[in-house]
Amino acid sequence: MLLRDPALPPQTGAVGVRKPAGVSFETWVEKQVREARERGAFENLPGAGKPIPPGSYSQDEWIRSKARRENLPIAAMLPPGLVLCKEVEDLPALLARERSEAKARQLLVDLDARILAWHRGPTVGPAVFVRRLDIEAELAAWRAARPAPQAPVSDPAPPAPARRRGLLRRRPAG
Repeated sequence: MLLRDPALPPQTGAVGVRKPAGVSFETWVEKQVREARERGAFENLPGAGKPIPPGSYSQDEWIRSKARRENLPIAAMLPPGLVLCKEVEDLPALLARERSEAKARQLLVDLDARILAWHRGPTVGPAVFVRRLDIEAELAAWRAARPAPQAPVSDPAPPAPARRRGLLRRRPAG
């Protein structure tokens, strides 16, 4: 006799059925599979009888597909050391978009603080070397890559208006 969990809605099949006491788990599962086979639950399944295409599914494919479904960046799944390596690699492009030196400095200080915290903490993931940032050298490179500020060009004074002379002047009648 199969006992059904009363909290579950009524369903057909053996979904939500509890294992009876005194029956081994293996025997119970085998019985459910045999009954499902007899009912034809495994007939006409998509891809039935066909081999899995080679290379179509890797061990971590499920996490990649979840990241695609949920619009997550792949970097969110990397170990912290590799994330920091990626951020250091992307730093020049990130700095190039900054207009103010204060914001560029803040980016560098924040990243360097995270690198230092990673160096001081326990290693999670593969052991990779992430170099500390030389903030002043990075800022000097940032300044060198920026166009030199141009001195405001003062407009020359407009030329004095030319004196207008009339070609034909009328003389008063007299």
